[in-house]
Amino acid sequence: MDFNLNITRRLHEEHAATLTLWSRLEQLLAARGTQWPPAEGNPVAAGLRECAGMLAQEVSRHFAFEEAQLFPRLEESGEGDIAQLLAEEHAVIREAAAQFAALQARGARGELDDAGWRTLKIIALELVERLVSHVQKEEMSLLPALEDLIDEETDRELITEYSMN
Repeated sequence: MDFNLNITRRLHEEHAATLTLWSRLEQLLAARGTQWPPAEGNPVAAGLRECAGMLAQEVSRHFAFEEAQLFPRLEESGEGDIAQLLAEEHAVIREAAAQFAALQARGARGELDDAGWRTLKIIALELVERLVSHVQKEEMSLLPALEDLIDEETDRELITEYSMN
């Protein structure tokens, strides 16, 4: 779908980047011969580090903006069910993201045993599933709904606010 608003285009671009990054990590984790623990410089270690950085940004900035600025607009327009579902998914993703970040940081410091590495891999794969599903819902429901709800002036205000955070 083509998006006409600046804010929906920006969110769509971020969704695409999220899917690309996490799909790449999923492929790395599924590859045969992946060493555990991944040595520094190993593509898996780099992928874990990159995903942890992106996820911190995603759950703080992106989710917070949607919850504060976009979900209330959906609720006011009668689309409260989807806003509630997406907010609930944010909470679940935040929890998994915190676990992932803590384990990834410990792994980067060489502090994980074999069980810790297995747990990190499981949580990373869980996050792939949750993020892909969540992005698909936002792409199919949130962004099209916003296209119908937001006028040009509000779009300018929203993109300015989002760009400043």
